[in-house]
Amino acid sequence: MPELISPDAAWHHAWRQAHLEWGPGLHEDGFGLLPGDDVEAPAGFDSWLHRLAANTRCTYLWITEDGRVLGGIALRHEEHEAVPRAGHLGYGIRPSARRRGVAAWAVEAMLNEARRLGMSQVLAVSAADNRASVRTLEAAGGVLQQDDDGGQVRRYVLAAAPGSE
Repeated sequence: MPELISPDAAWHHAWRQAHLEWGPGLHEDGFGLLPGDDVEAPAGFDSWLHRLAANTRCTYLWITEDGRVLGGIALRHEEHEAVPRAGHLGYGIRPSARRRGVAAWAVEAMLNEARRLGMSQVLAVSAADNRASVRTLEAAGGVLQQDDDGGQVRRYVLAAAPGSE
């Protein structure tokens, strides 16, 4: 059974294995990686982890199981500047862990975290052609909002609290 953990330097090797599976240059949602982050060397990895921990406007968690990092999920809090563009919720599952319900499980867990933080709704943004993400967000109760990006992305509002509107 997967679990969510805070990013931790003890998981460097396991995280690197997941990162390598995505392939070079591909964006991995949910990890908070920036182009300048050096995650190869332990010192750069530690620096990246410290930056994530210092960000009080976003909760970063890793999805782990049996010593493997399956993916990452991030919850940007209400006041985060990236919310209008990227939504409150971002996640990515490594290719070998997909099609097992891991993303759906992690989204539900993060909606509980949003509720704990006092958020009633969460905005999630997906590329329109990412069928797996669209299915995940719709299964979590996501309500499609008006398309204002020419069909390139789909924006969903999800209830963070049971019964919230």
